[in-house]
Amino acid sequence: MTTHRVTGGGGTQLHVVETGNPQGRPILFIHGFSQCSRSWSRQLESDLTNDHRLVAMDLRGHGQSDRPQDGYNDSKLWADDVHAVVHSLQLQQPILCGWSYGPLVILDYVRHYGEGAIGGMHFVGGISKLGSEAALSVLTPEFLAAVPALLSEDAGESSSALESLLDLCFGQHATDSERQQMLDYNVSVPPRVRQALFARAFDNDDLLPTIRTPVLLTQGTADEIVKPLAAEQHKAAMPHAELHTPNAGHAPFWTHEADFNQRLSAFAEKAAASASSVLSAAIR
Repeated sequence: MTTHRVTGGGGTQLHVVETGNPQGRPILFIHGFSQCSRSWSRQLESDLTNDHRLVAMDLRGHGQSDRPQDGYNDSKLWADDVHAVVHSLQLQQPILCGWSYGPLVILDYVRHYGEGAIGGMHFVGGISKLGSEAALSVLTPEFLAAVPALLSEDAGESSSALESLLDLCFGQHATDSERQQMLDYNVSVPPRVRQALFARAFDNDDLLPTIRTPVLLTQGTADEIVKPLAAEQHKAAMPHAELHTPNAGHAPFWTHEADFNQRLSAFAEKAAASASSVLSAAIR
């Protein structure tokens, strides 16, 4: 595993890890709320490393990336972070794979930088808007009930809420040791960062009908955080998207990693073939 320090938006230093085949098709993993790049360990330590260049970033405020005091409501800064990783590491037409909050960041990137430099997008239990009744309608009552404690400044209260968040994400699919590691990096995110992420009020759904790059939507039918309605809405706005609905919860990349990894690899290959076809047609 190679680590990188990448300068993102506003000078924020981002922690990025890389593994896999340096000549393989790149996949950039973007984690969810209060998580970090280690969420993707079952991809970064899998057979995906044979054929793909795998890169995972810690979002600003998370993991080993900087925790700036402000700027979390600025779409351009989030876009700049992703652009910095793609550009600095010279990722050629990467698949952007975002979990939960991650697709919000992917769409921030698309809004400001377009689709030209990426090969495709994978939304995993993803959302595309915040801060409205429409945004709340795709989140489960169980998750919404936990939000106040997740944003609490009280260490005990927030820690307990984060344990509940892990239950909603992973159920009983993580060992005690794995859960402790997860809790450690969740707790390391300052409450002010979690508050700032939820304070964003914006809607990226206007971008969805304009997207032309290949899209894969993975939505667990037993997701206890994001309702299947979210993926249905995304599919309706992007008819060309592939929709996969495993019998899984919010983290199918962890609980059903073999199937997830196989589908992601196949999608990356298909996206690359599609890009080659478009390029050949343009040359002719």
